[in-house]
Amino acid sequence: MKYKIALIPGDGIGPELAETAMVVLNAVQRKFDLNLDFIELEAGDACYERRGAALPEETVEAIKKSHACLKGPVGETAADVIVKLRIMFDLYANIRPVKSYPNAPCLRDDIDLVIVRENTEDLYKGFEFKVGDDTAIGLRVITRRGCERIARKAFEIALRREKKRVTAVHKANVMKVTCGLFAEVCRKVAGNYPSVTFDEQYVDAMAMRLIKEPQNFDVIVTTNMFGDIISDEAAQLVGGLGMAPGGNIGENYAIFEPVHGSAPTRVGKHTANPCSMILAAKMMLEWIGERYSDQTCLKAAEVIEAGVVSALRKGLAVPDLGGRLKTAEMGEAIANEIAEFKI
Repeated sequence: MKYKIALIPGDGIGPELAETAMVVLNAVQRKFDLNLDFIELEAGDACYERRGAALPEETVEAIKKSHACLKGPVGETAADVIVKLRIMFDLYANIRPVKSYPNAPCLRDDIDLVIVRENTEDLYKGFEFKVGDDTAIGLRVITRRGCERIARKAFEIALRREKKRVTAVHKANVMKVTCGLFAEVCRKVAGNYPSVTFDEQYVDAMAMRLIKEPQNFDVIVTTNMFGDIISDEAAQLVGGLGMAPGGNIGENYAIFEPVHGSAPTRVGKHTANPCSMILAAKMMLEWIGERYSDQTCLKAAEVIEAGVVSALRKGLAVPDLGGRLKTAEMGEAIANEIAEFKI
């Protein structure tokens, strides 16, 4: 099957990361005879400066005609790009894998968890206003529908994993209504998955336990703002945001991206870690494979991750990961590892 992929290079180091990821994607295309048709689209700061819009209508229309999107980091206009796209396509689940890789500066070498963050509600709805000059109020929106579908997503992910455990993270002891609803719904959904172990943690305790014992967690499901915070905390456990891919996933569409910013001060230095973008591409192929029952895409996703692991084990990495390679060179090294694999 032919898949049309929307590619948004983004700002800052984004174009370099996108180009590097394409080297790896082209390697698996050749190896598995995949038919991926990439359409490069504009969005972000540079697009705004050129065209007066961070997310042009033709970009949105092209995304609608694609099977999935691979997006680079965007600068100051991020809220006008990814946040709007999440709303437009109802990408309610933010999936953040957190995994130890060889020779990355990890807290432990046995971390393998996934944070499943609700992506459309909470304080990030943006319902804020001022009362006079000295008081500001923000409204927190939590709905039963939003809680149910993010909880189901977490349990479905857990079913495919070895530990089969879901931890719901909230603060229902203080926010008894909003977090109380989230906790109530998670408990109810848990009843439909008897083979999955379910437990709960308050978010402050979870922040501590992620550092103390990250190896004991499997799938963590939480609300939007809590998930935003603890997912970046968790990324640092395995080497930082350069090792952190993310997926914004809905019922019918998904956008994959490195979760870090555009790092304008690193432009032209060619030292940015490409792993987050490459692993985002891996997540994209995995999602396509699952959605369209395409075993070849699923295998290609596995091979991308294996290529990253193999390169890291050999020290073929950028300075952030203890190597001496430039960004593009690390992508080429991963592509070479992929080419040498026997399938």
